[in-house]
Amino acid sequence: MSPPTSKSKHSESAVARLCGSGTSGFLELIIFHPIDTIAKRLMSNHTRLFVPGQPLSAGLAATSKVIFKDAANEAFLKKYASLFPGLGFAAGYKIMQRVYKFGGQPFVNEFLNRHYKGSFNTAFGEKNGKTMMHATAGSLVGIGEIALLPLDVLKIKRQTNPDTFRGRGVFRIVADEGMGLYRGALWTAARNAPGSFALFGGSAFVKEWVFRLEDYNKATFFQNFCASIGGSVASITVAAPLDVVKTRIQNRNFEHPESGVTIIKNMIRHEGFGAFFKGLLPKILVVGPKLVFSFTIALQLIPMFHYKFEELGITHVGNTTKKSTENV
Repeated sequence: MSPPTSKSKHSESAVARLCGSGTSGFLELIIFHPIDTIAKRLMSNHTRLFVPGQPLSAGLAATSKVIFKDAANEAFLKKYASLFPGLGFAAGYKIMQRVYKFGGQPFVNEFLNRHYKGSFNTAFGEKNGKTMMHATAGSLVGIGEIALLPLDVLKIKRQTNPDTFRGRGVFRIVADEGMGLYRGALWTAARNAPGSFALFGGSAFVKEWVFRLEDYNKATFFQNFCASIGGSVASITVAAPLDVVKTRIQNRNFEHPESGVTIIKNMIRHEGFGAFFKGLLPKILVVGPKLVFSFTIALQLIPMFHYKFEELGITHVGNTTKKSTENV
């Protein structure tokens, strides 16, 4: 996904990766943020939308109310605009997340490859060891995402519970809540660890076992497409139950927090085990095109920025190695 890295100036490719992945995250946000809002609002809904015995129209009306809230009876454009609450937080979170995850996983994978390759190969075999290193690197990076949790919390509250912002600005909320913005950090880490493991591991598995690639960076567009779909669908499905719990922890009013254990108990008691997979279908429907889109944009922009920066003299041409950093 990244251009070749320079032996003497690793920062050159790092700058290109920063710009490429950041732009990719921004474009992804503008296109897919409304669908993310729909998924979050469905996951946060505690009531049955389609009740046996009631007409279909009643269920559709209830669903519209959950999705569009106060704009449920407005015109199309106002409904669509209502799906963009918290865009500022979403922008900060999504761009930083993409830069961190897509840029960070290869460094962790290289560290594991240098220091623990033998251990992975002994435990899992050479091919499986390679896949497991990618998955483990993804999992470790995923756990580290809790550093971005406050932005995620503010984004989700704006999407699902905007009343928490009434009468208070962002800086006032940060000052008032402090470490409370990290509420749900353990649940977030518990969700991200298997989710990122499945994302990078699933992608590596498809490239290794389906396409039998020795160098993942030589994958064609179609091969990357299939690998991204395999990894992302596996990731979303594996992380779905804890994702619902995390979302409900984060969208509670600041004044009335609720523990993850209490949420799980109430979900099982009042909504059944199916509640753990609320919002899964919208996520699966969007995660394929979203990740394929962001991957393709980044794949095109990173080398473009790399060579453009060299032309402009922003970075300096250096001897490059044939080995490139690998991501999804």
